[in-house]
Amino acid sequence: MATRKKAVTPPPTKLFVLDTNVLMHDPTSLYRFEEHDIFVPIMTLEELDNNKKGMSEVARNARQASRTMDEVVSTCEHHIEQGIPLAVPSRGLAAGRLYLQTEAIDARLPASVPTAKADNQILAVVMHLKDRRADRHVILVSKDINMRIKARALGLEAQDYFNDKVLEDSDLLFTGMRELPPDFWDTHGRDMQSWKEGGRTYYKVRGPMCAELFVNELVFQEGEKPLYATVKQKEGPVAVFESLIDFTHQKNNVWGIVARNREQNFALNLLMNPDIDFVSLLGQAGTGKTLMTLAAGLTQVLETKRYAEIIMTRVTVPVGEDIGFLPGTEEEKMAPWMGALEDNLDVLNGSPEDGGGYGGEWGRAATRDLIRTRIKVKSLNFMRGRTFLNKFLIIDEAQNLTSKQMKTLITRAGPGTKVVCLGNIAQIDTPYLTEGSSGLTYVVDRFKGWSHSGHITLQRGERSRLADYAAEAL
Repeated sequence: MATRKKAVTPPPTKLFVLDTNVLMHDPTSLYRFEEHDIFVPIMTLEELDNNKKGMSEVARNARQASRTMDEVVSTCEHHIEQGIPLAVPSRGLAAGRLYLQTEAIDARLPASVPTAKADNQILAVVMHLKDRRADRHVILVSKDINMRIKARALGLEAQDYFNDKVLEDSDLLFTGMRELPPDFWDTHGRDMQSWKEGGRTYYKVRGPMCAELFVNELVFQEGEKPLYATVKQKEGPVAVFESLIDFTHQKNNVWGIVARNREQNFALNLLMNPDIDFVSLLGQAGTGKTLMTLAAGLTQVLETKRYAEIIMTRVTVPVGEDIGFLPGTEEEKMAPWMGALEDNLDVLNGSPEDGGGYGGEWGRAATRDLIRTRIKVKSLNFMRGRTFLNKFLIIDEAQNLTSKQMKTLITRAGPGTKVVCLGNIAQIDTPYLTEGSSGLTYVVDRFKGWSHSGHITLQRGERSRLADYAAEAL
């Protein structure tokens, strides 16, 4: 007689307990746990309430989180203790339930742990749930590393909030360029078409590798006859390559600047291309990001008159202690943050040894004044509601922006505006931001493959042998 198989019960969904910093970091996090259930302790609501005042990003997020929670709770006020289904308020994003702490929980923490602290009260709730709901997998979700360590020390499960991470590993970030394998032309050269148009050479190739390429990705092949080109079009297994302008040659200099390596040549091609509205340049200190961008901006503002002016902005996150309120106008307040701009303008103006730039000392002073009238320095704080027409917008130190701030900035661009984001994801100064969740990583990942955007990761430092050695050794 055949024995009947026992029906396998699916494992119950997890129960995630949310710490306050998760909701303040991402107010939509309530809807990001898919089929799993969420538990919000009363202490989390208390801390949200304490942080709701003010105009900072954190206070705005706290208010938004409270509003989201109000929307959810108002859909089901009579049976809160049974959990509120999230499917309707989240419009199908989440299928789990939201549980609020509806009863007083007797804290059973070790005697040495102070129960008055909010973090420890949340830990007490997690311990209570673990004992009470033995059938459930109870996990604390927190952005606070110390909170997670304490939870593990008490034998509780804890996780970071990963939903805002674009990438697990920053090494996987799109670099914007790809080396073609040595046998590329053998495998993709069949039925190849080649033609010249407007001083550029075009190659139409077909093969399996074409499907992996992105539009505006830079492809290269070193050797006796090196090839440097950009992917102009891509449709399935067919791609069209366009040869680059050689900015390493003095005749193609941009405001006196020539590219010193392959990546800089790629970057200048992106910066000088009128069809590309959004450029992101990543690279460590001294790779020439700001210098090349300013040179390209000045050329297109003062010489070709493609843009009306350059607007430069950056996040004002100090590396050391803050120096308090600064006197003066918006431009004057931003001046200490714009040392990089002044340093690069000195280079672009030419030094006295070069024969004095344009017409000696007087010429250089006049040129500097002309340039300064065409470069506006703006603070991020006053960007909401603005629209920039025909501007060359440079966002410096963009790694310190959150993805939300980045969206606010890039959506300021009106017709004829080009946006350039510069940054180094190894130098993040904003709390709670990591290489994986930085706004710069976010835009690089989301914009790849769009026909009007380009990205390049600069590898080689060109500042000095001292700076290069320091970047590696320190």
